[in-house]
Amino acid sequence: MTEKIKLFDISKCTGCRGCQLACKQWNQLQAKQTRHMGTYQNPPDLQANTYLLMRFQEMADAKGGVKWFFRHSACMHCTDAACVKVCPSGALYYTDMKTVGVNHSKCIACKECIAACPFDIPKYDDKTDKIYKCDMCESRLSNNLGPACAKACPTGALQWGDKDTLLKLAYKRAKELGDGAYVYGDKYVDGTHLVYVLQEKASVYAALPTSPKVPLSIVLWKDVLKPLSLLAAGGVLAGSFLHYIIHGPKTPDEDSVTKTEGGE
Repeated sequence: MTEKIKLFDISKCTGCRGCQLACKQWNQLQAKQTRHMGTYQNPPDLQANTYLLMRFQEMADAKGGVKWFFRHSACMHCTDAACVKVCPSGALYYTDMKTVGVNHSKCIACKECIAACPFDIPKYDDKTDKIYKCDMCESRLSNNLGPACAKACPTGALQWGDKDTLLKLAYKRAKELGDGAYVYGDKYVDGTHLVYVLQEKASVYAALPTSPKVPLSIVLWKDVLKPLSLLAAGGVLAGSFLHYIIHGPKTPDEDSVTKTEGGE
């Protein structure tokens, strides 16, 4: 199956929240009562019932005016996903599209994925005792439909398509925008399946890490120490089997048998 990505061009976004609403509708996520936080952004962050959030930021420009930044915030669907590495139950997994899916029936709420994710995406719901996040509308992808959010975007800020095609488009667009615009996502964690065309450096955008990566502790445990421990365990089993083949099953010590027969 052809690898696909979702591309978000921040320069084309009007902050209409059409993608956020489409995500809610398709995934049947109930809204919760929120309170005013001094911003147009609502809710204040990703939640167990909010897989996709439009982040709103106001910044003063060089002329004393105001610049608006609208960022589509959701699971980045890393190719080398820390959440998948640490999940002990298989609740988080790679799909045929190489996105990261969620099987809630397998989730044991260990919250390891929350600690591991460099983008702070998975959210815990204490009512269901499960972890939730965007699954890139896996139910739609399996039926040859794109994500609901991309389908709903009226300006073309969000696009879904073949990875190679959209990455070429992203770099072309960044070049057209100039003034420091660049592509974010394809160089981190072996590439993300949500890629941005940003007009400012990553540090300007709220809740967007400048250099996301799988934590070193996870790399050491999952990619180095765990394979070595399995190899060692395999060596012990192999040694035990070889001993059985050469010496046969263990029998009582002959001296012990003699002493027992002699009544000692």
